[in-house]
Amino acid sequence: MTELRLSAFAGHRRAVLPLGPLTLLAGPSGCGKSSALRAYEALARLGGGAALGEVFPDPVGCVPERARPDAQRRRGFRIGCTADGPAGPVRLDLAVQAEPRLRVVGERLTAGGLVLLETALRDPGKCAVQAAWHTAGPTPVPHGPLPDDRLGTALLPLRVAGRTPGQRRVLAAAEQMVVALRSVFACDPDPGRMRGPVPAGSGRLLGGCGNLADVLWRTRAECARRHTQFVAAVRAGCAGPVADVLAVPSADGTVRAALDRGDGIRTELRRLGDGELRYVALALVLLTGPGVLEVDPAGEVPAALQTLTVLADGLDRGLDPGQRSELLRLAARMCERGHIRLAGAVSDASWAAGTDGVTVVHLEP
Repeated sequence: MTELRLSAFAGHRRAVLPLGPLTLLAGPSGCGKSSALRAYEALARLGGGAALGEVFPDPVGCVPERARPDAQRRRGFRIGCTADGPAGPVRLDLAVQAEPRLRVVGERLTAGGLVLLETALRDPGKCAVQAAWHTAGPTPVPHGPLPDDRLGTALLPLRVAGRTPGQRRVLAAAEQMVVALRSVFACDPDPGRMRGPVPAGSGRLLGGCGNLADVLWRTRAECARRHTQFVAAVRAGCAGPVADVLAVPSADGTVRAALDRGDGIRTELRRLGDGELRYVALALVLLTGPGVLEVDPAGEVPAALQTLTVLADGLDRGLDPGQRSELLRLAARMCERGHIRLAGAVSDASWAAGTDGVTVVHLEP
């Protein structure tokens, strides 16, 4: 994903945010950092096939405050993004009606200046939009209705036969966009949920990282090299010596995480500070992949070629300057390898100035 567009969303108007492998959205409280990440996550969930109502439980809160209703008393919001890849830059733009009823009222998928998919609400009485997609000529050809509560781009592989070069171009662009959107993990570690024991489960990390101990039990056994890197990162960001990071099982079937101090002492994570816990969780996220995080990986893309994007609201929350710098260095190193991308929100990015590979987007209230 190379660009996020917030044409009219919450506090944003005509905002275009460039996205690099490692992007920091910086600005004071109220500038729209969190809402930008919320829009990114919403597009990701729609790309994964989620219904509009699941993605936007409070759609009116996404409408710009000063937006006036039209003659039919309708108000809404508009968001979009660009995904680069083999099909070139592919743009997706989405218009959503929030009032009086939540629905998609328009969607456009374009590549190379050519409209590949276009939908529009023709009959407000029906729960559908009329769709037209590229077949061969310079303009899209009408092909019938699509549901008004789903992202049409995600449905194209089920509707387009792929018989003509034009149809194959539509499919290539749609698949590129959907793969980019689905490979997203929204992460905001909650220290309060990380301190206690957790049931042994799937070993897939949740967005709040409350099941960190269960995930450690899995990752420590599966990849010694990655675990060694994780221990080194924890050592750099936590007080006191750290020889290892363990998951300790209990007789009742639960697991606790602990730091091995190397002298026979183990410090359970419940004794760590909030900043230390957030640092540990974010370091683990950066060092793992789609198979460990609670995401829906793109099965059509080989694991070695998949790129995961992590969305981290309040990336610097609770971190001291040393932890902040160590986490940024780790993120830059991992993003440079090409298998993970990070978009994080911070109140101030002056501490990141001059770091290679970091894109800083300054937002104003």
